[in-house]
Amino acid sequence: MSIVVTGATGHLGRHVVEQLLEKVPAEQIIAVVRDKEKAAALAARGVRLAVADYNEPETFHGLFSAGDRVLLISGNEFDKGRVRQHTVVIDAAKAAGVALLAYTSAPGTLTAALADDHRATEEALLASGLPYSLLRNGWYHENYTENLAPVLEHGAVVQAAGDGRISSASRADYAAAAVAVLTGEGHENTTYELGGDEAWGFAEYAAELSRRTGRQIVYSPVTTEALTGILTGAGLPAPLAGILAGVDASIEKGELVVSSGDLSRLTGRPTTPLAEAVAVALEG
Repeated sequence: MSIVVTGATGHLGRHVVEQLLEKVPAEQIIAVVRDKEKAAALAARGVRLAVADYNEPETFHGLFSAGDRVLLISGNEFDKGRVRQHTVVIDAAKAAGVALLAYTSAPGTLTAALADDHRATEEALLASGLPYSLLRNGWYHENYTENLAPVLEHGAVVQAAGDGRISSASRADYAAAAVAVLTGEGHENTTYELGGDEAWGFAEYAAELSRRTGRQIVYSPVTTEALTGILTGAGLPAPLAGILAGVDASIEKGELVVSSGDLSRLTGRPTTPLAEAVAVALEG
């Protein structure tokens, strides 16, 4: 039995593989990558590599074996038909008879367009008859802390989320939950609503940035239309800008508040506080 991680050189995938290496022998891990060069450091540590691409179904033929546990990390190519991409992996996993397919989805409460591909992928996975685990990941701290340059430049956090709150956590937290499912028992046919222990709002985020930097950082709420314009002006494609602004509308409605406690239960520890993620980002 191998543990197979797709998207293994991505932001989340790297965390998953790193944490798997702390739990299982390297030779038990298969990292699915598009570019072997990007995974050279993993190969050097004994992780097995498999080169495959969601857009090329034939590259997944024979990749899985009966009894494998697979983590399907959702793709980020919004313009290439993510449901079709994900179904390529699901079909290959079914053909091989894998023991478990875990999928990184979105919170069940999220109605924004971003969730549409996730819901459709969940339906395809359930229809496949494979033993599954839906890891409905909430928002990541890094969605904000990795984009601090414009905030610090302008002294403002600009979002279209009103007074909405978010139960975000770090990528490492979500990776730890995936590792717990991939290496543990009894996770077949489960759904986990994953989010941080403490919900927060953007005014609090701005206040934390002010405290850490010694500068005045304000929260400047705008409309979803205005945010879409700001994002396209910064170079994002219009469809993606609209999707991200739509998430803010969902935040305002409370759709990214996750109160299940599933994340800290799976990992066996509290989730990373936002303040800690801010501190790390500023130090970096």
